Amino acid sequence: MLKKIILSAAIATLSLVLFAQELTHESLVINIEIPVRVFKGSTFVDNLTIEDFEVYENGKLQKIEAVYLIKKTSIKKKEEKKKFTPKVSRNFVLLFQTMEYLPKVGDAIEYFFNNVILPGDNLTIITPLKTYNFKSKALEVLPKEEIIKQLKSKIKKDTRMGSLEYRSLLKDLHRQISSPDEVSLSISRLLLSRLEELRYVDENKLLEFADFLKTKEGQKHVYLFYQKEVLPQLDPATFAQLMSLQQDQQHLLFELLDLFSHYRRDITFNVDRIKQVFSDSSISMHFLYITKLPTLHDDGRIPSPIRWREQSEDIFNAFREMARATGGLTDSSSNAASAFQRAVDASENYYLIYYVPINYTRDGKFKTIKVKIKNKNYRITHRAGYFAN
Repeated sequence: MLKKIILSAAIATLSLVLFAQELTHESLVINIEIPVRVFKGSTFVDNLTIEDFEVYENGKLQKIEAVYLIKKTSIKKKEEKKKFTPKVSRNFVLLFQTMEYLPKVGDAIEYFFNNVILPGDNLTIITPLKTYNFKSKALEVLPKEEIIKQLKSKIKKDTRMGSLEYRSLLKDLHRQISSPDEVSLSISRLLLSRLEELRYVDENKLLEFADFLKTKEGQKHVYLFYQKEVLPQLDPATFAQLMSLQQDQQHLLFELLDLFSHYRRDITFNVDRIKQVFSDSSISMHFLYITKLPTLHDDGRIPSPIRWREQSEDIFNAFREMARATGGLTDSSSNAASAFQRAVDASENYYLIYYVPINYTRDGKFKTIKVKIKNKNYRITHRAGYFAN
């Protein structure tokens, strides 16, 4: 009799556990938020309704629960089948990867503070050396003009200091190549290796950056200022002159030529993985490709045996794909301020779409998102998807 009681109790307990697990599974509701920008030409389309949108996840049509039209930080229109509370505060990140300070960058900073940032917004500025965080309350403590002045000074100083080693290595390389011998060839190899290290793009740091932004509430806008790159190469005319003057050193010169031919920057990170992680973090990354070539030259005391070869298509394609995967924009211009203004103007108006995925399971896989406008041929930007974690 006792055994029957124990067995009955065990069965009842097991049934309760299984029932609780079933309830937990059934109560798992995930709301997916998608910032969506819709353009006709370069003009934002602001008259769409919830019935105009279609959302597909992994190719399957989803039921849209709500659509909000956001302009800057204000909800201008909402259509709700289910009520949501959109977080429309903004986190701005201005990330500078330039070899020299460009005056137009200063103009971009002025435009940002005079026309973009609002109370409640947060700002992070990342230079080649440091990271500066500005909370919205900072505007209440210091005059706007003083903040602009200090920031421009810091960006200018950090950019100069950040490129100091790179420029120093180039000067040393000039000197080694001008008088080639066994020692200078070895030193040149080390110098080129160090230059390659300085140009290395660290995948882990990119992933950490995306994870950091994922923890931020509200909308997250990253503006990457990236200056066109050049690589050092041997000047053909100077190389021919060295060949004629130093015939006994021709084997060294050919080794030097071979060394430069192998100096290049390969994409060392998984572009598809980075695209997915940035998309999952709901970051809107805008890639501003500054086409003004950096001024890199020797001090004039010795003839320069080096010329510059443009080398940006590798990183350009990678960052363009990242911007596209996050619903961001790519702009190429020699004018950093104009590119920034266009990106800001295009990104500050958007729709927030909410849906609950059909048959959602936490399988850790990346779910692709596709937003369409019914019967319209508009240009649409939005994040590529999310991880079901």
